Amino acid sequence: MSKHYYSFSDLPPSLPLFPLTGVVLLPRGHLPLNIFEPRYLEMVDHALAGDRLIGMIQPTENEETVLKPRLSRVGCAGKIVSFRETEDNRYLITLQGICRFQLTGELETLTPWRMGLCDYAAFASDLAESQEEEVPRDRLLAALKAYLTNHDMKADWKSVMTAPAEALVNALAMMCPFDPAEKQALLEAHSFQDRASTLMALLEMGGESGPATLN
Repeated sequence: MSKHYYSFSDLPPSLPLFPLTGVVLLPRGHLPLNIFEPRYLEMVDHALAGDRLIGMIQPTENEETVLKPRLSRVGCAGKIVSFRETEDNRYLITLQGICRFQLTGELETLTPWRMGLCDYAAFASDLAESQEEEVPRDRLLAALKAYLTNHDMKADWKSVMTAPAEALVNALAMMCPFDPAEKQALLEAHSFQDRASTLMALLEMGGESGPATLN
């Protein structure tokens, strides 16, 4: 039976970490991942044998040039909610965001992946029931259209128009090709409204549709 997390005290004090530049997972968001590195295939096996939780976090150093890059101070615990193995031995998984965490340290392990010490207390509200919040959709849609045009991208407008506000903001924050620092700002936004405001500012700047600030 799938476990539900009602309090941050229900979450484990340590998580296997999946450092990935330019990728963030948001609470209640869904992130598809293509796993092919042997160490992370083994990490997924480990997670599936236990609570199915993985900590998504961005490195702050180039993974190509540093053996053990420094990591961002905030990541997000994600639960594997779908899993498929391909014929060429890759794993296609989807993580559902559960709760953000502050990375307070790492465990010394013999595993090929890293284990992070996680403090969820500052983000306990991530586990609360989602509220029916709204955003200024006209501004968001105008900014999104300009951004997509400027980046030669397309969207499923039927889904965009009908998605609940939180699901739409989370999906855009996770899927749009913002730079890693901008992605991290979206992850660390204190509230949903802060994240929505940051997202619209980034879309407006990226779409050159007018002045925007990240206040």
